[in-house]
This record gives sequence, structure tokens and C-alpha cells, in this order.
Amino acid sequence: MTARIDHAVVSGTFSLDGETHEVDNNIWVVGDDHECVVIDAPHDVDAIMAVVGERSVRAILLTHAHDDHCRVAPALRERANGGQGAPIMLHPAEKPLWELTHTDHLWDVDLADGFEVQVGGTTLRAIHTPGHAPGAVCFHAPALGVVFTGDTLFQGGPGATGRSFSDRPTLEASIRASLWQLPDETVVHTGHGDDTTIGAEKSALG
Repeated sequence: MTARIDHAVVSGTFSLDGETHEVDNNIWVVGDDHECVVIDAPHDVDAIMAVVGERSVRAILLTHAHDDHCRVAPALRERANGGQGAPIMLHPAEKPLWELTHTDHLWDVDLADGFEVQVGGTTLRAIHTPGHAPGAVCFHAPALGVVFTGDTLFQGGPGATGRSFSDRPTLEASIRASLWQLPDETVVHTGHGDDTTIGAEKSALG
């Protein structure tokens, strides 16, 4: 069975530095008919589980720990696999942001650059891309020709900076050093909004 990508959009809020904004987040689920991984856990456990269906969840992969990407991760962990749970994976540099949302729960597995997760006959490799957040991670699935960038790279350029724990020069350096090494035709599945490609964004940013 060939791995596939399933997608949904959920709405909620993002809060940081005393500001709250309405946001729409992408849910990405990668796997086959039997097993999958969930990339980010925004807003609504029921909506995520509707995409998962009856499949087993091997892992909950978090691109970073802003509240609109991790808010329901502990609840999803408890719901997954018929209540048997699934591990939350997060880069440890995200701990300060994680603790702004979750004071009574921790994640289960530390992500690092090059960390690999196998699911549905395909491999996702973590790429540490600090800047939008200190432990921001993208997930590259070379066999599928895609990269899941969270808020590191969007259609139209790099993610937002200017908030706590973010830095624009670091973000641009991360993108140039890591994401620009991927093939130009790689499809970029973002945390918010529409898809793009590495080639299109490379031409825009330089």
C-alpha cells in the first residue's frame, strides 16, 4: 500500500505576547490504510481524528510549539489508538513555548535534525530549521516529493518573526542552509494556507 497525504483545515486562535488572533491551520496526516502520523495538533481533536479514521497513529509530529500547533496534542495522544495513546515528538528547544500552553504535560520523544520516522512504507526526516521558533522542525518525505514546513516557509516567503523566541536572520539562514538543498520541485505543505514549491520560494527569497 502506497503512503498518501490526507488534509483538513481547522479554525481557532493563536496567542503569544499578549495578543490573540483567529487562525486557520492545516492538518496533515501521512500514511496508508492501516497506519499514519499526524503533523501538528491544532484546535480540534475530533477534526483530526476524522482525518485519521480507524488507522493506528504511530506518532504526533509537532513542527513547533506555538499554541495553535500543539494545543490539543496531549488530548490527541490520549484519544489515539483506541485510547492506548501515541507519542508526541517535539524538538527540545521548544520547551519554553510548550510550557506556555502545557504546564502539566510533556511530550514523549525529542526530535533532532535527521531524526527519521517510518510510516506506511515511506520515511519522514526531521530538518531542524530554527528562526520562527527555536526548535522549529520541517518534515521531508523524499519518496512523496513533499516537505511539511509548519510556519517556517509559506507560499510567499518565510514565516513570521518579531515575536518572542523568533529571529528573522536565523530563519532565513535556516531556510537557505536546509530547505534550499531540497529539489526545486518539492511540494511545500505549510502550516497555514496554500501549497507552494521549493523552487518558487527560492526564486522569491534568493
